[in-house]
Amino acid sequence: MLINLSNHPASQWSEAQKKAARDQFGQVTDLPFPAIDPAGDETYIRELVAEYLLKVQTISQGTSGVAIHIMGEMTFTFAMVIALQKSGFTCVASTTERITVEQGGFKTSEFRFLKFREYGRL
Repeated sequence: MLINLSNHPASQWSEAQKKAARDQFGQVTDLPFPAIDPAGDETYIRELVAEYLLKVQTISQGTSGVAIHIMGEMTFTFAMVIALQKSGFTCVASTTERITVEQGGFKTSEFRFLKFREYGRL
């Protein structure tokens, strides 16, 4: 199982990303990324991490080999990855290739999924 903790629901992923997720992890379950208050302090982040760790544990209860796809606000993501890893979860990020096209004075970027990469362990 892959728990998708990001602002991008799996239903909106490219076919390549959906296939990679199914092939590597099986079922994908979305857990929407929280809206992080930019005025929040470190205590706020710790409390939010505790809340979301409990949500992940509830979703994954009774399932082995669960990985968490986590992408979002950096201080929460960093603290959440540490908490998840301490609880025995594998955490992954999605990697993309950025394709930029400049036309008529406008730049457009397309992000093409390449793979899931595991977060390093501290």
